[in-house]
Amino acid sequence: MASLSEIRQERLKKIDILKKAGMDPYPSSVPHTHLIKEVKSDFEKLEKSGDEVSLSGRVMAIRGQGAIRFFVIKDDNEEFQVVVKKDEIKEEKFDLLYDTADIGDFISFTGNLFVTQRGENSLLAKDWQMASKSLLPLPEKWHGLQDIETKYRQRYLEIISDSEAFQRYEIRSKIIKDIRQYLDSKHLLEVETPILQSQTGGAMAKVFETHHNALDQKMVLRIALEIDHKILMTAGYNGVYEIGKCFRNEGMDSSHIQEFTMLEWYAAYKTLDDNISWTEEMIRNIALNNFNKSVFKVYDKDDNEHEVDFSKPFEQVRFDELLERDANIDAKKASIEEIRSKAIEVGVDQKEVEGTGRGNLLDAIYKKTSRGKIIQPTFVTNYPQELKPLAKPTGDGTSIVAQLVIAGSEITNMYGELIDPVVQRDLLEHQSEAKAKGDEEAMEVDNRFLTAMEHGMPPMTGFGMGIDRFCAILLEEKNIRDTIFFPLVKNE
Repeated sequence: MASLSEIRQERLKKIDILKKAGMDPYPSSVPHTHLIKEVKSDFEKLEKSGDEVSLSGRVMAIRGQGAIRFFVIKDDNEEFQVVVKKDEIKEEKFDLLYDTADIGDFISFTGNLFVTQRGENSLLAKDWQMASKSLLPLPEKWHGLQDIETKYRQRYLEIISDSEAFQRYEIRSKIIKDIRQYLDSKHLLEVETPILQSQTGGAMAKVFETHHNALDQKMVLRIALEIDHKILMTAGYNGVYEIGKCFRNEGMDSSHIQEFTMLEWYAAYKTLDDNISWTEEMIRNIALNNFNKSVFKVYDKDDNEHEVDFSKPFEQVRFDELLERDANIDAKKASIEEIRSKAIEVGVDQKEVEGTGRGNLLDAIYKKTSRGKIIQPTFVTNYPQELKPLAKPTGDGTSIVAQLVIAGSEITNMYGELIDPVVQRDLLEHQSEAKAKGDEEAMEVDNRFLTAMEHGMPPMTGFGMGIDRFCAILLEEKNIRDTIFFPLVKNE
């Protein structure tokens, strides 16, 4: 078997052959009258008209020999057969095609539509033009692209060789369109906010740091959209939403990646109960619109398969009830020493325990003991107030919060938003103290945000969801990287 280097050298020779014959191997345009899907849907009408048709696409198969050859070309995941006969095309053009065409090339064929003796709709070529000469071969058709790293580094090869992969990203696009359509129907305004920021907020996470040369100051990549959205709500909008990139400098696994797509929205005068209702409705609508079903195969972090049913009402359970049931600890009354001891007992790394605040420790215990047991769509409510400093406190040490959990993964983060600037400042100052003591994920005081709050912020509810993780569930994929065109991978 020839090496890639040898194949490339042979194809470079074919480029010289094309040029000597007067054909540009990389023209700026080629004859192209119809998409393949248009020809397939209107074949009888186009065949009957007798008009010439020009089709362009990537060559996926070549067979035949002697005076007749068959090409299968592909365009936008649709394939069509082209028949090239020596007595139907100029002899020099036939020979040039025979000498230079390879699987992987983009070629434009012009001719008339007809049905072969075997009953296959086809194009009988009268002429052809090289649209783009490939230098490297495609993955072997029947085995496809098997190496995971290559799939992530050269996603286009997977998409070319696997029609299901092609469709996967089309469906992702449709899911995002459906999200926009749903939020537009709720009269929310789509907005854009900065990725590069002088200070992060809106979540507890480690940040990516950089430097702004012109301003000569440290900058960070945003970890959430929340702060800017709530500032905009102060401006008087009834609701805003954004689908944008966020960045968290944390661990990687099948459900986490450092650069991800986040959906956040905020609606004035709506409650957490409204938020929960909208979330259930949106998810069901998207599932039915794109997949025409409500039961999906979903995988947990250990790749165990579960059936999840979106047609039933989503359950609700309190965070502290889960900890009491699964970890035998009272989240409200336990001392910090008891919480640290329980965290170590359930498997939280001792180094992680040291310097971590109460709220994050309780969350770590919950993730070790409870979250993985939640399979069916469930809203976990009433998280500790220390863990959700941007949500409105309930008065019992918890916040007006819900997180949708499916198969052990957090899908959404939903708040009854805190709008009291005095309480907000106190909570953020408490977070800042925790950060100074070593809690890397604790928030900082954001005076820009607090100043906006002091000008008056309407009662509202807010929502956040990782698009990639949501798409992985609906697409029944084990790894969120298989819903992303270009997932980050380590340099070779």
